[in-house]
Order: sequence, then structure tokens, then C-alpha cells
Amino acid sequence: MTSPAAAAAAIGPAADEISALVNAHRPDLAPLEELYKYYHANPELSNLEEATAAHIAERLREISPDFTIKTSIGGHGLAAVLDNSSGADQTDSTKKGSGRTVLLRADIDALPVQELTGLPYASTKRMAAHASSSSSGSSSTAAAADEKPVMHACGHDMHITTLLGAAQLLVSCRSSWSGSRLILIFQPAEERGTGARAMVDDGLYSPDRHAVPIPDVVLGAHVVGRRAGSVGTRRGLIATSADSLRLTLHGRGSHASMPHRSVDPVVMAAATIMRLQTIVAREIDPADETSSAVVTVASVRAGDAENVIADRAELSLDIRATDPRTRERVLARVRQIVAAESLASLATRDPEWTTTRSFPLTINDVDLTRRLEGTFAAHFGEGKDKYDKDVPKFAASEDFSILASAVGRPYSFFMYGGTDPELWDKAEAEGTLDVDVPGNHSAFFAPVIRPTLKAGLDGYAAAALTFLM
Repeated sequence: MTSPAAAAAAIGPAADEISALVNAHRPDLAPLEELYKYYHANPELSNLEEATAAHIAERLREISPDFTIKTSIGGHGLAAVLDNSSGADQTDSTKKGSGRTVLLRADIDALPVQELTGLPYASTKRMAAHASSSSSGSSSTAAAADEKPVMHACGHDMHITTLLGAAQLLVSCRSSWSGSRLILIFQPAEERGTGARAMVDDGLYSPDRHAVPIPDVVLGAHVVGRRAGSVGTRRGLIATSADSLRLTLHGRGSHASMPHRSVDPVVMAAATIMRLQTIVAREIDPADETSSAVVTVASVRAGDAENVIADRAELSLDIRATDPRTRERVLARVRQIVAAESLASLATRDPEWTTTRSFPLTINDVDLTRRLEGTFAAHFGEGKDKYDKDVPKFAASEDFSILASAVGRPYSFFMYGGTDPELWDKAEAEGTLDVDVPGNHSAFFAPVIRPTLKAGLDGYAAAALTFLM
């Protein structure tokens, strides 16, 4: 029996044929550049992407009335389905709608970051994190106090724009491909790690709910802090898992002059933090290239006054791993160390845990990715500033894979660079890439629009045509 991955990776069209279609049908980039600036200047936080989703839906209707658009999936998620079995512009009835169903995904949410790029279209937007519950009767003063600056600091504005551009291209050359359906997913709440799961749990693929067809192939992309115009794929692991936790350590408060009457949670937290750093330093084999991890204590909060020992300390933890066994081991060790340090410190209560985010490992299907390698090499050319088939792993994490794993389908996730080529070349020559090139989530992260826009658009379109033709 042929597996879904092997079937999806069957011999397809020549890569140069795909490249020719992309070049012939690429839409005018000028309107897309203005569209990108609009999304960049109007970001919305996770789970609050209502206006963004509505704007995307409006744009899709302009691209083609043949899109079936489904909104409010798992929050503000949106799916657009183009059924190719009855398209009026199909001229070859032997090819019409006889092939695969391909899903392309972009994420749409922004981050609570104050933009410092100085761009003329920089975001000045602020949002209350709990704006969706503003009808609860809370005062306007409280709502204002809860407002945060908002920025597309991870490039999701570029993801939206490039996928919309790819949609235009794929509609334009629709008579040349035989796939049965094209599915576009605009996913909310990626930054929280909940958006893809929420869409699936809300019946994305359920015939009794949103009835989006189950795809044969699932494809996604991310703009990163690499040289603009470059594109990269990687077989197997391309993004780590991530688990974010909030931890409360319980002590006993006291006057600062009477520490013997307290159980000091600050000291407890300090001992815990130092011990947690030994997990990676002393328990993970540094010579094992297939298994690595990161344990970060991202924030510590305890007390308010200089002369008061607090009764609790709150820690935020972020844990990354590159394989399932290491992930399980590190999470177990974190809990063991926290429990042991709490016991040794005479904590008044057991530590309390809350999982705030959980991202799966992103592991590209080898057969699908092999097919993309041929297409991308032909279209972008090979070389470190063009196409790289062994791009470094993404240090961050993604929930994209859930859209495929939830229905047992293969997937592949590719990267494209967004850093100004002059800045990149200068920093590379001086050995200061880690210092001078803003990465994702930086207040200075701002992909140069061209050639980033073209690379992302072409990547989505060429990847889709690899399996639609």
C-alpha cells in the first residue's frame, strides 16, 4: 500500500515548467507592497485578529469569486477553498480537478512589542490584551492600563501578503494545473501555540462543521532574519518543540529584619534558577547533534517593598528541545528540580504549575521536501544567497504541523530571508550577524519588502504547483 507521503511525492511536472508558470503569472508587486504596509501598520494580538481576518476575506473575494470562504474558525481563523473541478477557465477536461488537494498556511497574529524600526509605516497601535471581554463592565481606566503596544515583530504581515499574492498567481494559472482543490489557511494565535489546534478542534475538517476538505499535502513558510531573497528547505527536523510554564513557589512572608521567621521565596527561586541551568550544561550530551535543548527562566517576580520578604515568587519558564525523548526528559527534570528545591527550602506549599504554551516539533516529510528541492533549485538558483536545501534549523517553534498531523497528512515548512542584503553582507563580512541583524520578535525586526515579498510569494506558489500539476 502506498503511503500518503509517497503518493504525494510521486513524479510530477518538470521544475522548469513550474518556474515558467510562476514567472509568467506573478502579480504586480506594487499593490502587494502597499498591502503589506497596511498589515504592518495594523497588527492585532493573538485571539484578537478580527479586523485582520475580515480584511483578508475581503481581499480573497477580490482575487476570485470562486473561493469558498469560511470564517471564525477556532476564533478568527479563516479558510478559503478553490474547487478546481468546475472552474470556468479550465480548458482541458482531462486534467480538470483530477489531482491532489494542497493546503497553504499563513499565520496572522502579532506580538505585544513596541516597534522601534522608525519606518514610515511602523505600527503605533496599542491593544488591551483582554479586549474581547471588554463588555464585562471593567472601567475604561482599567482597560487603558491593560493596553500594550503591538507589532508584527515576527513577520506574519509578510506571511499574509505573500500568501495572498500566491493566491492571485495560482488563480491566474488555474487552467495549467490539475489539482482538485487549493486550500488557503490564515491561522490566528500562532504566537500562543493554540491557533492551529483551535481551528482543528472547532471542526476545520469536520463535514458537520466547516467542512474544509482534508488535504493531501500541507505547506507553510516563515520569513526569518536571513539575507532577503534567499530561500531554504530542510529534510526532517526544522523547528524545535517549545513548552512555556508559569511556576509559583510558596514561602512565608516576614519583615526584612527578621529573615529567621520567613521562608524566603527569593532565595528559593535563586537556587531553583541556578540548578535548572545544569540540566542542559550537565545532562545533555554536547556531542549529540540530533539532541539539544534550551531551558530559560524568562521572568522572576517576587514582592514589592524593600523591607518586606514576600510570601511567593513567580517564574516564567521556556523549554525547547529537538527530539521527543529529550523534550520529555528535560520537562521531567525541571519538575524534579523545582520540587526538590522547594522541599529543601521548607516551602509552605507544593509548587504550582500552569502550562501557558505548547508547540510540537516541526519535522518535514522527507519525500515532500525532496520534491520541493528540485522545484526551488530550478526557480531560485542554488547557492547560499539563493536556494539552500539544508537551511539551518529554525531556533523558534511552530504549531503549523498540527494542521497536517491532525488528519495524518505529510507536510513541509520552508524559510525565506527578509534582511536587507547590504546589511547582511556587511554583518557577515564583519562577523556580527548575531549582533547587527534583528531576529524574529525583535522591536527592530522589519523585513525589507523587496526582494522578500517576491521570494515568499514565489515560494508559496512554486511549492503548491509542485503538487497541483
